[in-house]
Amino acid sequence: MKKKKKALKAPSEFSKEFNVGKALKNGGPLTWISVIIFGAGNIARKQIIKGLLFLAVEVAYIYFMVTNGIYNLSMLPSLGEVEQIEVWNPKGFYEYIAGDKSYLILLYGVVTIVISLLFIAFWRETIKSAYKAQVYAKKGKHNNTFFEDVKDLFDGSLHKLLLAMPVTGVLVFTIMPLIYMISMAFTNYSKVGEHLILFDWVGIDTFKDVLSLSGSIGNEFWSVLGWTLIWAVFATFTNYIGGMILAIIINRKGTHFKAMWRFCFVLSIAIPQFVSLLIMRTLLGTSGPVNTILLNNGMIDKALPFFTDVTWARVTVIVVNLWVGVPYTMLQVTGILQNIPADLYEAAKVDGANAITQFFKITLPYMLFVTTPYLIQTFTGNVNNFNIIYLLTAGAPTPVGASAGKTDLLVTWLYKLTIDNQKFNIGAVIGIMTFVVLSIVSLVAYRSSGSYKDEEGFQ
Repeated sequence: MKKKKKALKAPSEFSKEFNVGKALKNGGPLTWISVIIFGAGNIARKQIIKGLLFLAVEVAYIYFMVTNGIYNLSMLPSLGEVEQIEVWNPKGFYEYIAGDKSYLILLYGVVTIVISLLFIAFWRETIKSAYKAQVYAKKGKHNNTFFEDVKDLFDGSLHKLLLAMPVTGVLVFTIMPLIYMISMAFTNYSKVGEHLILFDWVGIDTFKDVLSLSGSIGNEFWSVLGWTLIWAVFATFTNYIGGMILAIIINRKGTHFKAMWRFCFVLSIAIPQFVSLLIMRTLLGTSGPVNTILLNNGMIDKALPFFTDVTWARVTVIVVNLWVGVPYTMLQVTGILQNIPADLYEAAKVDGANAITQFFKITLPYMLFVTTPYLIQTFTGNVNNFNIIYLLTAGAPTPVGASAGKTDLLVTWLYKLTIDNQKFNIGAVIGIMTFVVLSIVSLVAYRSSGSYKDEEGFQ
């Protein structure tokens, strides 16, 4: 009888067989030594290059901690104590003696913590590698050489090789800046006069100020948050419905020159958005062409306050966003509309349903089922739609408080807080609150949708 081939173990089975707990419990002396001296178990079992690489990483980390890391961590609780000093120079001018720079201390401290966490993860891998080498040697199996491991990176472990750079990029350019920003929210990192050298930890005091219903910053936050949500809802659904109706009109059998009509609307996408928005701001300005033409023809007595009245400004940005966003939605839903079974419409016509009934009973439910993730993505994009607001109104008119305007979104207000007012701690809190709001809305909306509850059930 033929022997049955032994089934290959899944990656999860390998991780269970070679884990740190088992290594520390069942490992031999060489594995235990590897806990302190990285790569010792691998070097002893002739995986010399691999073991030396493990050891080199340990030496590099120890050197980093001795030269910089320990100091960075020791300064993190205080964020510095020596202030910048102004000293009069006998030659007739003031000199500044540099003190501690809290923002650098915080940055270096965050980097040190992240490096230390990565080192701990690497330490776990060295122990698992030493234990695996021990188990394989005991069972008489072959332990891969360094070159065999490299060769395996282009075969069985290709996913690790391909994901290495993207994961590193996410860590360096996304996770670390996020940790730094979140840390700033718990400090008083803001510019007061010309002083921007030292700052301290203040706990959740900044969060209390932002969420307060009585303070100036709290009033600004709740006002801006309310308008942000109103804007995002209107901007999302006006674009969605408008784009869908436009796609339906163009796709209907009685419409001629379909390609030409699509081209006319898609042409607005080809023009950079900031160009379109700046042109719109010029056209609708108090002395712009629109007001000038209406005044010259006696159609109005005074210029329309497109950007100077709160209600007019808010309606204007929503309408202009329609012009900018509808073509995108039209392209997005055109293909989906063409996939709706024609039999449904034929049956509806037989039953006497008119075009409006067909839209609400067939088209809209089908579209909502398919495009709910797209709607959530669009809503998120509109909450963070910096261009449309900043380029049209810059947050004006009528300031809510010291820095926010009546048309400011959270993202444009955050920009003003950090770039114009240099209140970095409040900006960090606003960034965190924006993330919290978007996360809650997105999760609740998606989990309540048919796309999540009944993925295969729509007929």
